[in-house]
Amino acid sequence: MQYRQDRQGNQISILGYGCMRFTKKGSSIDLDKAEQEVMEAIQNGVNYLDTAYIYPGSEAAVGEILARNHCREQVYLATKLPQYLIKSKAAIEKYFNEQLGRLQTDYIDYYLMHMLTDIAAWEKLQRLGIEEWIAEKKKQGKIKNLGFSFHGNTDMFLKILDAYDWDFCQIQYNYMDEHTQAGRRGLEAAAKKGIPVIIMEPLRGGKLVDLLPERAKKIFDSYPKKRTPAEWAFRWLWDQPQVTCVLSGMNTLDMVRENVRIASEALPGELTEEDFALLEQVKNEINRNIKVGCTGCGYCMPCPKEIDIPTAFRCYNRMYTEKRSSARHEYLQIVALQRNMGDISKCIRCGKCESHCPQHIEIRGKLQEAKKALLPLHYRLGIKLVRLFKFW
Repeated sequence: MQYRQDRQGNQISILGYGCMRFTKKGSSIDLDKAEQEVMEAIQNGVNYLDTAYIYPGSEAAVGEILARNHCREQVYLATKLPQYLIKSKAAIEKYFNEQLGRLQTDYIDYYLMHMLTDIAAWEKLQRLGIEEWIAEKKKQGKIKNLGFSFHGNTDMFLKILDAYDWDFCQIQYNYMDEHTQAGRRGLEAAAKKGIPVIIMEPLRGGKLVDLLPERAKKIFDSYPKKRTPAEWAFRWLWDQPQVTCVLSGMNTLDMVRENVRIASEALPGELTEEDFALLEQVKNEINRNIKVGCTGCGYCMPCPKEIDIPTAFRCYNRMYTEKRSSARHEYLQIVALQRNMGDISKCIRCGKCESHCPQHIEIRGKLQEAKKALLPLHYRLGIKLVRLFKFW
């Protein structure tokens, strides 16, 4: 494992564990499986674990895993204040104490203001006394480093970056998002101020691996350097010395071991002009086919009508990156033919999802497009028959 340094001189593993995508067993996290995977990562040098208040069951799972294995002091623990739920200073304290309890710890190494999208959100927190609260928590040793996670445009990122003396920040960044959201300009601005940058969505929620167009896969396969699409995505990030740590939502032991291997080998400045040209070709193929820039982060959920929005968009995109029939079949299996159906046709266009989307997707309109593509007339008739006769 390789490490890069933060402002305090801490050595952070360049591969971090993103704890949002633990495997589920029914409606709960499969704790034993998650424990195996997290401990495999820790034993191989990963020392940065990232979770958040709103990731269902994640904080409690991480806390239990660390407590079971008596390794809290071996890792840097990052979690996030749900600032969009805060209405008072008392609420800040309430959420923070609840997080300490879930995580079974008395301090947080890296505490983030979750999902700042504009300067107004930070200014609201300032009016509620967040800066005084942070200062007190740092004095007490309960917060070691204060940062923010960001989803918005580059100009807004730069404003937030200048609004406080941040210890670190977290941005969505990958070779497809090089010039969107905070982007390369934001990354370099943070580095210029000496602010460590944690990367989320390095694979765009798996889109740069599982849902690559066939022609993009062939471009990778025909290149002399034999690397997986995931490895190319990680190496593109670690090629940049401004990147401190890259989070990966690992949920198999093979994934952990492969990512650890890459993180032990990748060096800044190692990619060649030919490598960058390869990735540019792949980007062009992806952009040619994709319909919705959804990463599957789930921030749009829960839907009041129980529509599985990320699954709908994943299947919609798959129609244009793979086969239409397989995408429709997947959607029928996962959503439309289930007893508690939450399919697209139930959308009432309330807009709640859009207000929480980090990618600023026009979800209501895109859902209607997805409905037309995924559920042609004969599929809709089939679903009605299934539900009428309760074939499940």
